[in-house]
Amino acid sequence: MGRHERRHRRAAFGLAFVITSLIHLARLTRAGYVFARAGVFGIVDPIALPPAARFALRLGRLIEAPQTDKSIGRISAAVRHLGPSYAKLGQFLATRPDVVGMRLARELESLQDRMPPFSQKEAEAAVVAAFERPLAQSYASFGPAVAAASIAQVHRAEIETGGVRRVVAVKVLRPNVAHSFKVDLDALMFAARHMEALSADARRLRLTEIVRTLTRSVAMEMDLRLEAAALSEMAENTRDDPDFHVPAVEWNYTAHDVLTLEWIDGIPLNDRARLEASHVDMPDLGRKIIQGFLRHALRDGFFHADMHPGNLFVDNAGRLVAVDFGIMGRLGVQERRFLAEILYGFITRNYQRVAEVHFEAGYVPPHHSVANFAQAIRAIGEPIHNRTAQEISMAKLLTLLFEVTALFDMQTRPELLLLQKTMVVVEGVARSFDPKLDIWATSEPVVREWIERNMGPIGRIEGAVGGAGELGKIVAGLPAVAARSVALLERFETITRNGLLLAPEAIETIGRVKSWRSRWHTAGIWAIAIALFAAVWMLR
Repeated sequence: MGRHERRHRRAAFGLAFVITSLIHLARLTRAGYVFARAGVFGIVDPIALPPAARFALRLGRLIEAPQTDKSIGRISAAVRHLGPSYAKLGQFLATRPDVVGMRLARELESLQDRMPPFSQKEAEAAVVAAFERPLAQSYASFGPAVAAASIAQVHRAEIETGGVRRVVAVKVLRPNVAHSFKVDLDALMFAARHMEALSADARRLRLTEIVRTLTRSVAMEMDLRLEAAALSEMAENTRDDPDFHVPAVEWNYTAHDVLTLEWIDGIPLNDRARLEASHVDMPDLGRKIIQGFLRHALRDGFFHADMHPGNLFVDNAGRLVAVDFGIMGRLGVQERRFLAEILYGFITRNYQRVAEVHFEAGYVPPHHSVANFAQAIRAIGEPIHNRTAQEISMAKLLTLLFEVTALFDMQTRPELLLLQKTMVVVEGVARSFDPKLDIWATSEPVVREWIERNMGPIGRIEGAVGGAGELGKIVAGLPAVAARSVALLERFETITRNGLLLAPEAIETIGRVKSWRSRWHTAGIWAIAIALFAAVWMLR
């Protein structure tokens, strides 16, 4: 490739980069303008923001439209107008009335399964394309949409098997929703990269990794076969739970863009009037939400990560029923242990142990003091003990938590993002049914049960058995590792013996390898012996 061609390619690449950047800036500016006009910036507390963000907030409020008693409806309309990604954000904020205010939270609830549906014709065409056969060959009846969200909508339908008709729920993806999400997420990634380049706080929070995590989550949510698999897995995990139910999947009527499952006769949690008319025990419902989530996260390591009220029902048996399993979270055994110990430490006010667990997990860099971090944790925990949710300002608590994470250089943990987000949502939903809910007292039985089961004598025995199995795999693989090491050394000998021309530095390195060959054999034997000894010691 000539110099002129390389220069031309670099110029073309630079031009493409500039054009793409301008497109992202235009989209972000448009979103900011729409939010500013709708009055979104007026609900943001500027005290916790850095100076640059406070300045941007003041500029945004200059173009805010005059507010009246009827103006608050503009915010949800603005979110709908901006597309599915922003609708997801609005759904999250709807669960935080203590942060955004009750009026705004109630309005944003309209984004939870009450989005404008797409046409019946488009839905039927999607079903026909998914199964590659006429609609009547798939469903005995296919009614209009009964719920519409940012990514998909649900239709009531019937299937016929053996001459018997059964009512089912059919979930159909919105047309072109994948492209809409990609455009928004690309713009958010552009913003995250530039914020990290300009702000140390943004780098610590790892904004780009947050957007990547969201992108992966959305990609999985776009394939309804994966949601069906999540439904099936959680149904197996919770089959013995008396307070929780998962709809059954109709696998023969499920494809990439269409999901068919058991129809649920129940009351959605966002229909407060029907819940009150049915005399549902509201405080008990809040307890079921908190304990169900913790049980799934700790016991199963697999939890529903989108538990807003539009995705939760109460059935005729009083069970909590979850739908929309597009966003799921997973926790490994170690993460579950850390989570349980941290929660239990807060519950028992053992802040020293909470601090130690953070260091053991690597959440806090080791150059900090455990005692100082325990002191900071106490500052968070003490003000919320023996107080009802109604007495706790979650906005101030989150601000304090952010200050502590910054003080101790704690970076965002991508593997915990869904957990953290879901815990906030679940707590918000639960407290909406019981403002006096004591989060710690409600969580304690589930957390204590998991700790006793997994960190007590039985858990240690099971851990030892599992460790022995892993040790067996390592020992079984040692001969192959040793054989590959010897083969590698022999290749070095062959190369040097055949007179391959090498640089002087390479020849010197190979000479050292040959001279130390016998020592490597000895070191390898000692390494194997030490590994076996360490494994046996851990299993004592």
